[in-house]
Amino acid sequence: MAKNKTKDDGSWGKLIRDIVVILLLVLGIHSCVAKPFYIPSDSMMPVLRNGDRLIVSKYPYGWSYSSVSFHLAPKTAGRWFAKLPERGDIVVLEHPVTRIDYIKRVIGLPGDTIQLTNGELSINGKPVKREVQPLLAIPVDPNLPSGESSLDRFITRGADGREMLELPIVRETLPGGATFDTIDMGPGYTTDDYGPIKVPADHLFLMGDNRDGSADSRVATELKGLGGPVPFDTIAGRAEIISFSTDGTAIWYNPLSWFNALRSDRAGTDLRPERSSTAK
Repeated sequence: MAKNKTKDDGSWGKLIRDIVVILLLVLGIHSCVAKPFYIPSDSMMPVLRNGDRLIVSKYPYGWSYSSVSFHLAPKTAGRWFAKLPERGDIVVLEHPVTRIDYIKRVIGLPGDTIQLTNGELSINGKPVKREVQPLLAIPVDPNLPSGESSLDRFITRGADGREMLELPIVRETLPGGATFDTIDMGPGYTTDDYGPIKVPADHLFLMGDNRDGSADSRVATELKGLGGPVPFDTIAGRAEIISFSTDGTAIWYNPLSWFNALRSDRAGTDLRPERSSTAK
């Protein structure tokens, strides 16, 4: 005669079912709606800083294998409900070779011709509008600049003795009106001259805002770059907003330090670029 299940057996079964349901819900939300994202480098400075936590929406461009969180889906061609990004959008993508998550800005769309000459960007033969801005002063902290940063040369010490980054800023306006700030560290970088190259169909040309410190479409894959325009299918989502940011001083076993480490001025920062309706 079969033994009746004990109360404990039923409790364990229900607990396991509940955990599976919760995990499936988390995976579904991560893959289809939105997920958090951590900035680990300075490649998207000055807009994004090492230590920023973002919300990335998954639905604006439709869904592909790269939408599935934790790289669980096999690489397959095609995209459901596809809609191309706009120039200037900040996107999260899977590296086309390593499948590591990257975050970059959309510069070129399918059919665009991209060229850089002495660090100045041209799209379809027309130079992108550039406006030199005043130096941007940002306090140095354990997260800024990051460990592999090229920005150390801009560290200065203020009258109060505190270390600051004083960054050279150039504001760009892309065709379509997206306006955002970039860092231009001056001449002498291998990424200052590139192309011309025509973006193939179903591909995007991506660059970091820290133009001389970003492994992006201008950089070969063996140097951790994207190796040229990337397939649209690699795009996982669009960066929307900074949820919170930390300066690297938090200690995991000291909850009070978690609050002291917060960069209070970063939370709520909108990551969609300003767009001028008069730009062409």
